[in-house]
Amino acid sequence: MGLELYLDLLSQPCRALYIFARRNNIPFEFKLVQLAKGQHKTEEFRKVNVLMKVPALKDGSFTLAESIAILLYLAQKFKTPDHWYPSDLQKRARVDEYLSWQHANIRAKGSKVFLMKVLLPILTGQPLSAEKLEFLIEDLNVVLKQFEEKFLQDKPFIAGSEISLADLVALVELMQPVGSGYNLFEDRPKLAEWRRRVEEAVGKELFQEAHEGIMNVKNLTADQLAPELLETFKQQLLKQV
Repeated sequence: MGLELYLDLLSQPCRALYIFARRNNIPFEFKLVQLAKGQHKTEEFRKVNVLMKVPALKDGSFTLAESIAILLYLAQKFKTPDHWYPSDLQKRARVDEYLSWQHANIRAKGSKVFLMKVLLPILTGQPLSAEKLEFLIEDLNVVLKQFEEKFLQDKPFIAGSEISLADLVALVELMQPVGSGYNLFEDRPKLAEWRRRVEEAVGKELFQEAHEGIMNVKNLTADQLAPELLETFKQQLLKQV
């Protein structure tokens, strides 16, 4: 049995895995799990990942959850080029440092802007107030400044002169609010140049392919969401407003 990756490319971590595997010619079977249709909540998918989240990996009888763990598994199993997850102790530590920091910062703040700009209006019929949206964007701006000053500094990439897993994970997360209509790269030349370098390193065509869905997500309508998920999503989002 070959490698299977269970993905929905509307998900940032799924896009990171997809791009990484494709860029490194890792053979895998793409198993689409559509979050909007609730396919991650089925008993069939539960057999792959009891947490009922994507991404997930199945390699023969071995299954694995959590995108960072899966990325590291693939990098090591398929012996991908060293720059992705460097053997140099200090460069690897820089990658680990960013991957440890990003969950509660870039991922959390960027995801919230996306959810409130795109999903909340679909579920409630009303956009988030301008004041509340501005507050969320200010929160995101704080971590973007930290990203530039702490992690990027004056280097081409987070770990130095070559792309690593940290850069790939960072950029797919930042594309989530971009997909919602907030161009966070505008007026940030250092960040925009870093984005250009990352896209070129993975291949612009592959990058655009992986992001096609999220860049058109504003066309999503309530009838495309599984009915059993609508109220759950709505209540979860309203608690965060």
